[in-house]
Amino acid sequence: MAKIAFLGLGVMGYPMAGHLKAAGHDVTVYNRTSSKAEAWVAEFGGSWAPTPREAAAGQDFVMACVGNDDDLSAVCLGENGAFAGMKAGAVFADHTTVSERITKTLYAKAGETGISFVDAPISGGQAGAENGVLSVMCGGDEDAYARVEPVIQAYSKICRRIGASGAGQLTKMCNQIAIGGLVQALSESLHFAEKAGLDGRAVVEVISQGAAGSWQMANRHETMLDGHFDHGFATDWMRKDLKICLEAADQTGASLPVTALVDQFYKDVQKMGGGRWDTSSLFARLRKLD
Repeated sequence: MAKIAFLGLGVMGYPMAGHLKAAGHDVTVYNRTSSKAEAWVAEFGGSWAPTPREAAAGQDFVMACVGNDDDLSAVCLGENGAFAGMKAGAVFADHTTVSERITKTLYAKAGETGISFVDAPISGGQAGAENGVLSVMCGGDEDAYARVEPVIQAYSKICRRIGASGAGQLTKMCNQIAIGGLVQALSESLHFAEKAGLDGRAVVEVISQGAAGSWQMANRHETMLDGHFDHGFATDWMRKDLKICLEAADQTGASLPVTALVDQFYKDVQKMGGGRWDTSSLFARLRKLD
Protein backbone atom coordinates (compact mmCIF):
# COMPACT_ATOMS: atom_id res chain seq x y z
CA MET A 1 0.00 0.00 0.00
CA ALA A 2 1.26 3.46 -0.90
CA LYS A 3 0.35 6.89 0.39
CA ILE A 4 -1.03 8.82 -2.60
CA ALA A 5 -2.50 12.24 -3.33
CA PHE A 6 -4.69 12.68 -6.40
CA LEU A 7 -5.21 16.22 -7.69
CA GLY A 8 -8.15 16.88 -10.00
CA LEU A 9 -11.43 14.99 -9.90
CA GLY A 10 -12.90 15.58 -13.35
CA VAL A 11 -14.51 12.93 -15.53
CA MET A 12 -11.15 11.13 -15.72
CA GLY A 13 -9.58 11.82 -12.35
CA TYR A 14 -12.62 10.94 -10.24
CA PRO A 15 -12.75 7.26 -11.29
CA MET A 16 -8.95 6.98 -11.52
CA ALA A 17 -8.58 8.02 -7.89
CA GLY A 18 -11.35 5.54 -7.07
CA HIS A 19 -9.34 2.70 -8.61
CA LEU A 20 -6.37 3.63 -6.44
CA LYS A 21 -8.50 3.42 -3.31
CA ALA A 22 -10.02 0.11 -4.45
CA ALA A 23 -6.48 -1.23 -4.93
CA GLY A 24 -5.84 -0.66 -1.23
CA HIS A 25 -3.84 2.56 -1.33
CA ASP A 26 -4.17 5.37 1.21
CA VAL A 27 -5.60 8.16 -0.96
CA THR A 28 -6.04 11.86 -0.26
CA VAL A 29 -7.77 13.90 -2.97
CA TYR A 30 -7.84 17.56 -3.90
CA ASN A 31 -10.20 19.33 -6.28
CA ARG A 32 -10.61 23.02 -7.01
CA THR A 33 -14.32 22.64 -6.21
CA SER A 34 -14.24 21.10 -2.76
CA SER A 35 -17.76 19.70 -2.97
CA LYS A 36 -16.56 17.19 -5.56
CA ALA A 37 -13.73 16.11 -3.25
CA GLU A 38 -16.23 15.66 -0.45
CA ALA A 39 -18.46 13.58 -2.75
CA TRP A 40 -15.49 11.39 -3.72
CA VAL A 41 -14.64 10.71 -0.07
CA ALA A 42 -18.29 9.87 0.63
CA GLU A 43 -18.22 7.33 -2.21
CA PHE A 44 -14.77 5.79 -1.84
CA GLY A 45 -13.45 6.68 1.60
CA GLY A 46 -10.01 8.17 2.08
CA SER A 47 -9.67 11.87 2.80
CA TRP A 48 -9.56 15.23 1.06
CA ALA A 49 -7.45 18.36 1.53
CA PRO A 50 -8.24 22.02 0.79
CA THR A 51 -4.98 22.73 -1.07
CA PRO A 52 -2.59 20.73 -3.28
CA ARG A 53 0.18 21.34 -0.76
CA GLU A 54 -1.79 19.79 2.09
CA ALA A 55 -2.90 16.89 -0.08
CA ALA A 56 0.71 16.18 -1.13
CA ALA A 57 2.29 16.47 2.31
CA GLY A 58 3.96 13.21 3.34
CA GLN A 59 2.75 11.25 0.31
CA ASP A 60 4.86 8.74 -1.61
CA PHE A 61 3.17 9.64 -4.90
CA VAL A 62 1.18 12.61 -6.16
CA MET A 63 -0.95 12.11 -9.28
CA ALA A 64 -2.58 14.96 -11.20
CA CYS A 65 -5.24 15.08 -13.91
CA VAL A 66 -6.30 18.68 -14.51
CA GLY A 67 -7.17 20.81 -17.54
CA ASN A 68 -4.22 22.52 -19.20
CA ASP A 69 -0.76 24.05 -18.74
CA ASP A 70 -2.00 26.82 -16.46
CA ASP A 71 -4.03 24.45 -14.29
CA LEU A 72 -1.06 22.13 -13.92
CA SER A 73 1.26 24.98 -12.95
CA ALA A 74 -1.29 26.15 -10.39
CA VAL A 75 -1.48 22.79 -8.60
CA CYS A 76 2.30 22.26 -8.69
CA LEU A 77 3.85 25.64 -7.94
CA GLY A 78 3.46 28.44 -5.44
CA GLU A 79 2.97 28.55 -1.69
CA ASN A 80 0.01 26.16 -1.81
CA GLY A 81 1.28 24.02 -4.69
CA ALA A 82 2.01 20.34 -4.38
CA PHE A 83 5.78 20.75 -4.81
CA ALA A 84 5.88 22.84 -1.62
CA GLY A 85 4.39 19.98 0.37
CA MET A 86 6.06 16.93 -1.16
CA LYS A 87 8.81 15.11 0.70
CA ALA A 88 12.19 14.43 -0.88
CA GLY A 89 12.15 11.23 -2.93
CA ALA A 90 8.43 11.39 -3.72
CA VAL A 91 7.19 11.05 -7.31
CA PHE A 92 4.77 13.40 -9.08
CA ALA A 93 2.97 11.77 -12.04
CA ASP A 94 1.08 14.11 -14.35
CA HIS A 95 -1.80 12.57 -16.33
CA THR A 96 -2.86 15.89 -17.89
CA THR A 97 -2.35 16.47 -21.61
CA VAL A 98 -0.11 19.53 -21.67
CA SER A 99 2.75 20.97 -23.67
CA GLU A 100 6.25 19.53 -23.67
CA ARG A 101 7.44 22.98 -22.57
CA ILE A 102 5.57 23.03 -19.25
CA THR A 103 6.47 19.38 -18.67
CA LYS A 104 10.18 20.06 -18.92
CA THR A 105 9.85 23.19 -16.79
CA LEU A 106 8.13 21.27 -14.00
CA TYR A 107 10.54 18.35 -14.33
CA ALA A 108 13.43 20.75 -13.69
CA LYS A 109 11.70 22.52 -10.79
CA ALA A 110 10.81 19.20 -9.17
CA GLY A 111 14.42 18.10 -9.40
CA GLU A 112 15.54 21.24 -7.58
CA THR A 113 13.54 20.16 -4.53
CA GLY A 114 14.57 16.51 -4.57
CA ILE A 115 11.38 15.08 -6.04
CA SER A 116 10.77 13.26 -9.34
CA PHE A 117 8.40 14.28 -12.12
CA VAL A 118 6.95 11.81 -14.64
CA ASP A 119 4.76 12.98 -17.53
CA ALA A 120 2.12 10.30 -17.96
CA PRO A 121 -0.73 11.46 -20.25
CA ILE A 122 -3.57 9.03 -20.81
CA SER A 123 -5.80 7.75 -23.59
CA GLY A 124 -9.01 5.78 -23.41
CA GLY A 125 -11.61 8.37 -22.54
CA GLN A 126 -14.10 8.44 -19.71
CA ALA A 127 -15.04 4.81 -20.27
CA GLY A 128 -11.39 3.79 -20.05
CA ALA A 129 -11.00 5.67 -16.77
CA GLU A 130 -14.16 4.19 -15.30
CA ASN A 131 -13.19 0.64 -16.32
CA GLY A 132 -9.54 1.02 -15.34
CA VAL A 133 -8.18 0.24 -18.81
CA LEU A 134 -6.38 3.42 -19.82
CA SER A 135 -3.30 3.57 -22.02
CA VAL A 136 -0.58 5.54 -20.26
CA MET A 137 2.45 6.92 -22.12
CA CYS A 138 5.28 8.16 -19.93
CA GLY A 139 8.41 10.29 -19.97
CA GLY A 140 10.94 10.85 -17.22
CA ASP A 141 13.76 9.19 -15.34
CA GLU A 142 13.84 5.39 -15.41
CA ASP A 143 13.99 4.96 -11.63
CA ALA A 144 11.04 7.30 -11.03
CA TYR A 145 9.01 5.50 -13.67
CA ALA A 146 9.85 2.11 -12.18
CA ARG A 147 8.51 3.27 -8.82
CA VAL A 148 5.26 4.80 -10.08
CA GLU A 149 4.37 2.21 -12.74
CA PRO A 150 2.92 -0.34 -10.25
CA VAL A 151 0.65 2.42 -8.88
CA ILE A 152 -0.57 3.40 -12.35
CA GLN A 153 -1.50 -0.24 -13.00
CA ALA A 154 -4.60 0.34 -10.87
CA TYR A 155 -6.30 2.12 -13.79
CA SER A 156 -4.34 1.09 -16.89
CA LYS A 157 -4.26 -1.74 -19.39
CA ILE A 158 -0.84 -0.63 -20.65
CA CYS A 159 1.72 1.73 -19.15
CA ARG A 160 5.04 2.28 -20.87
CA ARG A 161 7.98 4.64 -20.54
CA ILE A 162 8.76 6.05 -23.98
CA GLY A 163 11.82 8.09 -23.07
CA ALA A 164 13.13 11.11 -21.17
CA SER A 165 11.03 13.94 -19.76
CA GLY A 166 8.49 15.15 -22.32
CA ALA A 167 8.39 11.88 -24.28
CA GLY A 168 5.03 10.97 -22.78
CA GLN A 169 3.48 14.24 -23.92
CA LEU A 170 4.99 13.91 -27.39
CA THR A 171 3.49 10.42 -27.63
CA LYS A 172 0.10 11.77 -26.58
CA MET A 173 0.39 14.26 -29.44
CA CYS A 174 0.89 11.32 -31.80
CA ASN A 175 -2.26 9.81 -30.32
CA GLN A 176 -4.36 12.94 -30.87
CA ILE A 177 -3.01 13.43 -34.40
CA ALA A 178 -4.08 9.89 -35.28
CA ILE A 179 -7.51 10.27 -33.67
CA GLY A 180 -8.30 13.53 -35.48
CA GLY A 181 -7.61 12.02 -38.89
CA LEU A 182 -9.48 8.80 -38.08
CA VAL A 183 -12.62 10.59 -36.89
CA GLN A 184 -12.71 12.84 -39.94
CA ALA A 185 -12.28 9.82 -42.24
CA LEU A 186 -15.02 7.91 -40.43
CA SER A 187 -17.32 10.95 -40.62
CA GLU A 188 -16.74 11.24 -44.35
CA SER A 189 -17.35 7.51 -44.82
CA LEU A 190 -20.69 7.63 -42.99
CA HIS A 191 -21.62 10.86 -44.78
CA PHE A 192 -20.90 9.26 -48.14
CA ALA A 193 -22.98 6.20 -47.18
CA GLU A 194 -25.95 8.40 -46.32
CA LYS A 195 -25.69 10.45 -49.52
CA ALA A 196 -25.48 7.22 -51.52
CA GLY A 197 -28.65 5.91 -49.89
CA LEU A 198 -26.94 3.11 -47.99
CA ASP A 199 -27.70 1.77 -44.52
CA GLY A 200 -24.80 3.13 -42.48
CA ARG A 201 -25.01 0.42 -39.86
CA ALA A 202 -24.91 -2.32 -42.47
CA VAL A 203 -21.96 -0.64 -44.14
CA VAL A 204 -20.02 -0.49 -40.86
CA GLU A 205 -20.87 -4.09 -40.01
CA VAL A 206 -19.05 -5.16 -43.16
CA ILE A 207 -16.16 -2.71 -43.46
CA SER A 208 -15.28 -2.79 -39.75
CA GLN A 209 -14.20 -6.41 -40.19
CA GLY A 210 -11.56 -5.43 -42.74
CA ALA A 211 -8.72 -2.97 -42.98
CA ALA A 212 -11.01 0.02 -42.32
CA GLY A 213 -11.86 -1.13 -38.80
CA SER A 214 -10.88 1.04 -35.82
CA TRP A 215 -11.84 1.77 -32.22
CA GLN A 216 -13.62 4.91 -33.39
CA MET A 217 -15.67 2.95 -35.91
CA ALA A 218 -16.60 0.24 -33.42
CA ASN A 219 -17.49 2.60 -30.57
CA ARG A 220 -18.79 5.75 -32.24
CA HIS A 221 -20.61 4.91 -35.48
CA GLU A 222 -23.95 4.19 -33.74
CA THR A 223 -24.05 7.49 -31.84
CA MET A 224 -22.84 9.38 -34.89
CA LEU A 225 -25.63 8.02 -37.07
CA ASP A 226 -28.15 8.73 -34.30
CA GLY A 227 -26.87 12.30 -33.95
CA HIS A 228 -25.95 11.86 -30.29
CA PHE A 229 -22.83 13.74 -29.25
CA ASP A 230 -23.42 14.67 -25.59
CA HIS A 231 -20.82 12.25 -24.28
CA GLY A 232 -17.14 11.39 -24.53
CA PHE A 233 -14.11 13.61 -25.09
CA ALA A 234 -15.17 17.19 -25.71
CA THR A 235 -14.35 19.12 -28.86
CA ASP A 236 -13.05 22.02 -26.73
CA TRP A 237 -10.45 19.73 -25.20
CA MET A 238 -9.54 18.24 -28.56
CA ARG A 239 -8.84 21.69 -29.96
CA LYS A 240 -6.66 22.41 -26.94
CA ASP A 241 -4.72 19.23 -27.65
CA LEU A 242 -4.42 19.85 -31.39
CA LYS A 243 -3.10 23.35 -30.70
CA ILE A 244 -0.33 21.73 -28.67
CA CYS A 245 0.35 19.32 -31.55
CA LEU A 246 0.55 22.07 -34.16
CA GLU A 247 2.81 24.24 -32.01
CA ALA A 248 5.14 21.28 -31.45
CA ALA A 249 5.13 20.57 -35.19
CA ASP A 250 6.35 24.09 -35.85
CA GLN A 251 9.22 23.49 -33.44
CA THR A 252 10.19 20.06 -34.79
CA GLY A 253 9.62 20.78 -38.47
CA ALA A 254 6.97 18.07 -38.79
CA SER A 255 4.31 18.50 -41.49
CA LEU A 256 0.75 18.04 -40.22
CA PRO A 257 -1.57 19.24 -43.02
CA VAL A 258 -4.47 16.91 -42.15
CA THR A 259 -4.25 17.78 -38.44
CA ALA A 260 -4.34 21.50 -39.26
CA LEU A 261 -7.40 20.98 -41.44
CA VAL A 262 -9.24 18.85 -38.88
CA ASP A 263 -8.51 21.48 -36.24
CA GLN A 264 -10.39 24.01 -38.36
CA PHE A 265 -13.27 21.57 -38.78
CA TYR A 266 -13.48 21.30 -34.99
CA LYS A 267 -13.55 25.09 -34.90
CA ASP A 268 -16.65 24.90 -37.12
CA VAL A 269 -18.20 22.48 -34.61
CA GLN A 270 -17.54 24.97 -31.82
CA LYS A 271 -19.30 27.66 -33.85
CA MET A 272 -22.27 25.28 -34.12
CA GLY A 273 -22.44 25.27 -30.30
CA GLY A 274 -20.75 21.89 -30.02
CA GLY A 275 -17.80 22.75 -27.84
CA ARG A 276 -18.84 20.15 -25.29
CA TRP A 277 -19.83 17.56 -27.89
CA ASP A 278 -17.78 14.41 -28.36
CA THR A 279 -15.03 14.54 -30.99
CA SER A 280 -17.17 12.36 -33.25
CA SER A 281 -19.29 15.49 -33.84
CA LEU A 282 -17.24 16.10 -37.00
CA PHE A 283 -20.05 14.07 -38.55
CA ALA A 284 -22.59 16.68 -37.41
CA ARG A 285 -20.58 19.31 -39.27
CA LEU A 286 -20.89 17.34 -42.53
CA ARG A 287 -24.62 16.89 -42.04
CA LYS A 288 -25.01 20.63 -41.51
CA LEU A 289 -23.24 21.28 -44.82
CA ASP A 290 -25.93 19.35 -46.72
